Amino acid sequence: MPSFVRAASGGLLPFCLALLPAFSAFAQSAAPAPAAPAPVVWELIDEYPASAIPGQADAGFAAAVARETGGKLAITVIPDAKSGLRSREQLKAVSEGRYAMADSFGGALAEDGPLFLLSSLPFVTASAQEAQALYEAAKPLYEAEFAKRGQKLLFVTPWPPSGIWSAAPVNSPAALKALKIRTYDATSASLFSATSERAAVVSFADLMPKLKSGEYNAVLSSGDGGAGRKLWEYLPNFSQITYAVPLSFGTVSLTAWNALDGATQAAVLRAGAQTTAEQWQAMTGRVEANYKRMRENAVAIDEAPPAEVMAALRAAAATSIAEWRAAAGPEAAAVLGAAKPAGQ
Repeated sequence: MPSFVRAASGGLLPFCLALLPAFSAFAQSAAPAPAAPAPVVWELIDEYPASAIPGQADAGFAAAVARETGGKLAITVIPDAKSGLRSREQLKAVSEGRYAMADSFGGALAEDGPLFLLSSLPFVTASAQEAQALYEAAKPLYEAEFAKRGQKLLFVTPWPPSGIWSAAPVNSPAALKALKIRTYDATSASLFSATSERAAVVSFADLMPKLKSGEYNAVLSSGDGGAGRKLWEYLPNFSQITYAVPLSFGTVSLTAWNALDGATQAAVLRAGAQTTAEQWQAMTGRVEANYKRMRENAVAIDEAPPAEVMAALRAAAATSIAEWRAAAGPEAAAVLGAAKPAGQ
């Protein structure tokens, strides 16, 4: 037998076999690590610009979701009606699964249910604290309404109190009567139709050309929403009537929601709760900051509109609220009754 065969059989082979575990470990360490699974992506649509309060909430929610889920879920925000949809259309789009999420202005959803008008009822809440208490009382009803439409409520965004932006000061009943005003829901359209020349619901995404043409000479909106759209270019007056503290709602389709595992769902709920809490907290000082920006852009702010103007608005509001109570049903009316006695 040749010497090299004897060496292999007698000494080299056992040596090589002894090295196999080391070679195997080296090969495993040198192999590339398996790629992390791609994150699930939800698109979140909003008709308002990224600079407006709901847009800020959307960005905050997206960041919180990334943080809480460790990157397993990613939120892609599509603001400023770039989806081609307005709030009232967004609700249906999420129900149908065309988009996973939407952040929709509550008042614009009135055709789908009177409960969505609750937060924008006139002169029901006079502060962020009152508006938050009303929301907490109504939250189970909101959740049930969205569930009927195949959606889950994840976060809400309160707007600063709505006022009247106008081309001329609203300093008398005659000035109020001369308004051709853009409103944001059925209740405000009905109310201002009783006090002014013309009132109609117009999406913010469609508003600016109508102001430029003179079709409207006034807008019902908060200082924040107006600042985001530079309403001062056409409407250099703002009357602080504290009409309402309305809400926008961030919802997800139940199909997208149910596709998540339990741990990820819990993380998303934490992100939603954080976003809601941050938005209520951000209301502190927001009005003052908005007014500062408005004044810097030559907006004249009337912080105490004439008593005759407010009396006309409140009289019309009583009719609107009575109509809402009749349409909304006993549960919703009871929630409102806890906030305001009947007749107010």
